[in-house]
Amino acid sequence: MAEELLAPMVGKILKIKVKPGDAVKEDDEIMVMESMKLETGIHAPCDGVVKEIKVAEGDRVEEDDLLAIIE
Repeated sequence: MAEELLAPMVGKILKIKVKPGDAVKEDDEIMVMESMKLETGIHAPCDGVVKEIKVAEGDRVEEDDLLAIIE
């Protein structure tokens, strides 16, 4: 079953640490975003394989925007 990773807040994607096909464990940091001058790690919600990354470094996102899909 696929899990959607959603943006927890408005901000900018600073770093993407995984690519499609990478295996991740629950709570692995897969992205870093900046919001109000603070960096926040975005963590995998479950064990799985990254199916798709929906954003690029430098993208601005809104709260609940789709960031990635993990299967």
